[in-house]
Amino acid sequence: MTRTRIIAALVMAPFAIAAILFLPTQWLSAVVALVFLIGLWEWFKLAEIDDTLSRTLLLIANLMLMVLLLWASRTGAGLSPALFQIVVLAGVGWWFLSLLWLRFFNFASDHETYGRVFKLAAGTLAVIPAWCALCLIHSDNFQTPAADSVDNLRGHLWLLAALVIVWAADSGAYFAGRHFGGRLFGSRKLAPRISPNKTIEGLLGGLLAGIAAGLLFAAFAGLTPPQVPAFVMVATVTVLFSVAGDLFESLLKRHVGAKDSGNLIPGHGGILDRLDGVLAALPIFALGKELSGF
Repeated sequence: MTRTRIIAALVMAPFAIAAILFLPTQWLSAVVALVFLIGLWEWFKLAEIDDTLSRTLLLIANLMLMVLLLWASRTGAGLSPALFQIVVLAGVGWWFLSLLWLRFFNFASDHETYGRVFKLAAGTLAVIPAWCALCLIHSDNFQTPAADSVDNLRGHLWLLAALVIVWAADSGAYFAGRHFGGRLFGSRKLAPRISPNKTIEGLLGGLLAGIAAGLLFAAFAGLTPPQVPAFVMVATVTVLFSVAGDLFESLLKRHVGAKDSGNLIPGHGGILDRLDGVLAALPIFALGKELSGF
């Protein structure tokens, strides 16, 4: 499984990095919207929306919400970031609220209609703000027409740094958990009733890997020495919430007895299994970047 996981990651990574660095924001946002919506389709399955027509209509509704945000953000000079920023703030609020859901993990687990409604709302609050955050980071907040040009790499590099934090944290947690799990904290687990295999050692390993990789790529994006402490703080919170996103998807899977959200990616599961941490991390990073000014 580890070998398959590594090979799949090595195949996917060059395409993802090339898209981030070389596609203009309008094209990248379209590609990412497609990927996110595939992940949302899998989310609907975990929310026990089994009817294909119902899932299709829900997916179209979320797509229309993305289109509406773009349409309402149009100005004479291009796009205004205001609506996107509001949606990102809503996403940050949702992920803080999700911590309460993780604490009371049996909430909405009884397969009733009201439980599905909460999970459907959670899907929209996870996917739409993450997409908005990605657009804002990649385009540098829609500041100038050049922000959508492949010649302006600042926003592109910052988005790559944000994603590298999540990717490195996920890999660091995986390998630290496999090699050091149980050695420092004994039998204590991170969240045993939600994801029994996650260890505190893995969390610490992921945190170190995410911060280190983030600092390296942030230097290419223009991070200056005085900004390093603020960046480390933002990267730390970003990693912690990427873990929360991972745990929340694990909670959804545990409610329905599923191992993976799908089987599209060998060794990794479904698209949502690769997106869970990213969905939580992007709004957190976008807000932290804006507040910290780097």
